[in-house]
Amino acid sequence: MPDDANLLAALRERSPEAFRELFELYSDRLYRLALGLLRDENEAEDVVQDAFLRLFEKLDGFEGRSRLGTWLYRIVHNLSLDRLRAKRPLADLPDEDDALPLPVSFVDWSQIPEKQLTEAELARYLDQAIAALPEKLRAMFILSEVEGLPAKECAQILEISVSAAKVRLHRARLLLREQLSQAFAESTISRE
Repeated sequence: MPDDANLLAALRERSPEAFRELFELYSDRLYRLALGLLRDENEAEDVVQDAFLRLFEKLDGFEGRSRLGTWLYRIVHNLSLDRLRAKRPLADLPDEDDALPLPVSFVDWSQIPEKQLTEAELARYLDQAIAALPEKLRAMFILSEVEGLPAKECAQILEISVSAAKVRLHRARLLLREQLSQAFAESTISRE
């Protein structure tokens, strides 16, 4: 990972190598976030392009209070939400941890024979479960679990408190566990 200060200085000097390095560092990560939120490859590609254009346009105004990557993630997140809002309004999700969903279906995953569930099936179940998460929870899950960002950085990207980020991640995990438990239960029953 390059030094943000040096990379930022080179970007402000309009160095083509710095732009290429920034793109190589973040384009795939940003695409995964956009795709995870939008579930449309073409729209995700457009959002990533728009994010880099926005970064280049606003680069001189960047104060450096966050990392460049954090700023890019925030841009992609906001652009993705704008596209989703244009399609339909997003439901507000309370940031308190009241009314957390609790699983109703429990499956002992250790008892599912490996031969019964292939890696492809597991990946399909997981992809479907992540796609079914509400947008706010899906964004938090992708940033934290897929991209491996710490809660503080996720909170900066999503413009929420660290505690709200942790609550969203907890809710996302609970909903995923619920959905995967149901899918595995159905899969186990249908194979018997």
